[in-house]
Amino acid sequence: MEPRGLMGGFYRISEWIMRLSVINLLWIICSLPVVLVLIMGLSSLTTANVDQYGALQMLMFPLILLAVLMPFTFFPATAAMFTVARKWVTGEADAALLKTFFRGYKENYKQSMIGGLIYTLLFAVLVVNFIFYREEFNIVSYIFLAFLALAGASLFNFFSMLVHYHMKTFQLIKNALLITIGKPFRSLSTVIMCGLVIYISFFQFTFLIPFFMGSICAYLAFWNFNIIYMKLQEQAEKLKQAEEEAAEEAAEMDREDLLKDDYKESNK
Repeated sequence: MEPRGLMGGFYRISEWIMRLSVINLLWIICSLPVVLVLIMGLSSLTTANVDQYGALQMLMFPLILLAVLMPFTFFPATAAMFTVARKWVTGEADAALLKTFFRGYKENYKQSMIGGLIYTLLFAVLVVNFIFYREEFNIVSYIFLAFLALAGASLFNFFSMLVHYHMKTFQLIKNALLITIGKPFRSLSTVIMCGLVIYISFFQFTFLIPFFMGSICAYLAFWNFNIIYMKLQEQAEKLKQAEEEAAEEAAEMDREDLLKDDYKESNK
C-alpha cells in the first residue's frame, strides 16, 4: 500500500525522480554516438582554437558528423522517450519503463529515422541561411531565426504525433507543421519551456543533462501537445454534434413536408 501524508509525498517525488532519470539515461545511451561527437565538438572550443580558427570553423566537422548520425540514433531514441512521456501524461504513470521505451524505439524507428533525415536537412538549410544573412543583412537573419523556432516547435509536435497517431511519415510532418502554425502560442510556449530547461541544464545545473533534461522536455512537450489534442477532439465532437442536430432538423422538416403533402392529397 502506498504511504500517505508527508511520507507519501516523499515517496511520489522519489518515484518520479527515478522515472525521469531512468528514461533520460536510456535516451543518452541510445544516442551515445551523438553525445560523444557533441562532447568532442564542445571540448575543441578552447580559447586558443577559437582565437586562431574561429568557433564556426572548429564546429564545422562535428556539426556535419552530428547531421549524419542524428537521424539514425538521436531521433529514434527521442521517439522512444516520447512514448514513455505519452504514458505519463495520459495517466499510465506506472507503465513499465524499459519495456515501454524499447517497444517505442523498435516500433517508431523507421518513421523517426525518415523524419529525422527531413528535419535535419531542414535545420541545416535554415542554419546556413541564418549564418549567411547574419553577416550580410541582419533583418533577414531574424526571419530565419523565427523559422528555426517554428521548425523546433514542429519537431516537438512531430514526436508527440508520432507516438500518438498511426499515420504515414509525410502526413505526420505535414500535420505537425499545421498544428504548429494553427496553434502558435501553444507551440511557442513548448519551445520556451523546453529551451529554458536546456539553458538551465547547460549553463546553471549541468547535473540535469544526464538525469533529467531530455525526459523533462519530452514530458512538457507532450503535455502541451495533449492540451492541443484534447481541444481539437472537443471541437470535432461539437462539430459532429452540430451536424447530427442539423441532420435531425432536416429530417424532421422532411417529415413535416411529407405529412402536409399527404394531408393535401387526402383533401382532394
